[in-house]
Parts: sequence; C-alpha cells; structure tokens
Amino acid sequence: MKVALLNGSVYGAAEDIARQVKARLSAAGHEVWHQPNADLASLEAFAPEALLAITSTTGMGELPANLESLYFQLRDRLPPWAGRPGAVLALGDSSYGDTYCGGGELMQELFAELGLRELLPMLRIDASETVTPDEDAERWVAEVIAALG
Repeated sequence: MKVALLNGSVYGAAEDIARQVKARLSAAGHEVWHQPNADLASLEAFAPEALLAITSTTGMGELPANLESLYFQLRDRLPPWAGRPGAVLALGDSSYGDTYCGGGELMQELFAELGLRELLPMLRIDASETVTPDEDAERWVAEVIAALG
C-alpha cells in the first residue's frame, strides 16, 4: 500500500518517530512517502492510499512550521481522498492545558474534513510523562501496520 507520512517537528522527536514508522512500514512491504517540508503537488503525485500524521505541537496549540504549509494547502484544496485510512500520532505537553496535542488535533480534524476513515484513535504522547516518545509509539506503529494489512 502507498502510505503518505505527514510529519511536523520542532525539536526532532516527531521526526525521529516518523523515521521509525517509515522504516517499519517499508519493512512490512508498504511504499512510504515522507518529506518533512513537502508540498501538496508532491503528495498528490505520490497518490497515497493511506495517510498518517506524526506531529508535535508548538505555540498555542499550533502545527510546527514544517507541516503548516502542507496543512493549509490540503485544507484549501481538499483532495478527493474520502474513505482512505488515516491515523494521527500527536506529541505534546499536558502542562500547557487546553493546547495539549493541539497540532495533532488539527491534523485529526483535517483528516475528518478529507473524509479519511480513522484507522486508529489518535495517540497522544505527553512530554510531561515520558522521555522516550519513540518507545511509547511502538505499539501504535505495530497496530497501524496490522490495520493496513
């Protein structure tokens, strides 16, 4: 399956997880598209059959700068991807209250607007509770791979 991996990272944790997910998906036989500073044209050229988002949160619950442009392009164009599977992994810090995992929530809302079928519930990884987000993501990654088949 052709899987697009959308990634937004500020300090590198989300990027590290995205690389881990890409390697595991590729090992499972999937064709993976991952370009951290991508645009919509390159994503559409890939013609994804599934979309995953792995993003941290910055500012007041916003997406990192390297994902923001693609996010707005997708919202403006809404490619016809209804029914395709999608899943979101969000990194955040619960000490920020209402904005906790806001970047992931934005991606989850976008996936709903695109009509994607939720493959798994959004995983939230809390920086206040863990120093090993890559390890915390392992079960989610395994579940995504199993769900994609």
